[in-house]
Amino acid sequence: MYDLLEAIDEVESVQLAHSQKVRAIAEAKIKTDKIDAGILAQLLRADLIPAAYIPGKQTRSYKEMIRQRVFLVRMRTRLKNRIHVLLDRLHIPLPSVTDIFGKRGTDYLRKLNLPGVDGEILREDLDLLEVFNRLIKEAEREIGSLMGEDPRVKLLRTVPGLGPILAAVVALEIDRIERFSLPPKLASYAGLVPSTYASGGRIFHGKLVPMTNKWLRWALVEAAWGSLRTSPYCRSYFESHKRHKGPHTAAIALARRLIEIVWHVLMENRNYEERLPYSQRLKEPAAVHSLSEGKSPSGDGTGGPQRGIAQCERKPNTNVSPAALTAT
Repeated sequence: MYDLLEAIDEVESVQLAHSQKVRAIAEAKIKTDKIDAGILAQLLRADLIPAAYIPGKQTRSYKEMIRQRVFLVRMRTRLKNRIHVLLDRLHIPLPSVTDIFGKRGTDYLRKLNLPGVDGEILREDLDLLEVFNRLIKEAEREIGSLMGEDPRVKLLRTVPGLGPILAAVVALEIDRIERFSLPPKLASYAGLVPSTYASGGRIFHGKLVPMTNKWLRWALVEAAWGSLRTSPYCRSYFESHKRHKGPHTAAIALARRLIEIVWHVLMENRNYEERLPYSQRLKEPAAVHSLSEGKSPSGDGTGGPQRGIAQCERKPNTNVSPAALTAT
């Protein structure tokens, strides 16, 4: 609808209203299209429309391209699960291969002679699997050709857990980092902060806030799980939260930490630099020596934390908690 209205020459400008905020301002007991149009017209005349951000047309088209790739991957996963269910139901032994859907595993599945309808289902599922693999590869090549040289994607790929696809998702969903003046505002936009209820001097924290960017939150949570395999700092940060809150809450906390790092990387236009966890840095003689001389633990000689770290760094609650780790 936005694109259709924007293309009309007689329309001077198009403003997209934030549905939840408009509802909070003017909620009616009787709701019809005519009443809604009248209320929106009155709010627009009084300049009270809470506008929602609209990215550029190219950004919107790139978003659809990446979401199509995500859809294909999810459909392929459902198809693989369907094949697993079929094999389990018929008690088919699996070969000793690392990936049953790799070349050797697929050759084994195609040579199976299953009776009746089951054999036909397996052949059709394997044919569909080849189609999905081809479409996903084509989508990834297109994404790489369009987004691979984007400076934001290059910066984000230095952050743990962000590969070419997730980095492109984060860059497109954020669009302009200048929209967020502080890391907590970006974290709130991504839906990585808890809902808060304060009344009578008591504060309650509930589930993650609703009505946020679900694609950005999904990308950061996926990156959090992936960063555990490559980043000692992320692994230490995750384990320190896991002991008290469990693995799922720890993953959300790590995703919140990553979005703060993303803010510094994009806002300050610099690569992420991995550092040792706080407990390990204190054990290093060079780190202790530099701290005693008033230098930063990374040995940069600045006499303190590097630019951008102070806003993002949290002091450890225990002796084993990791220090903040951001880009330099």
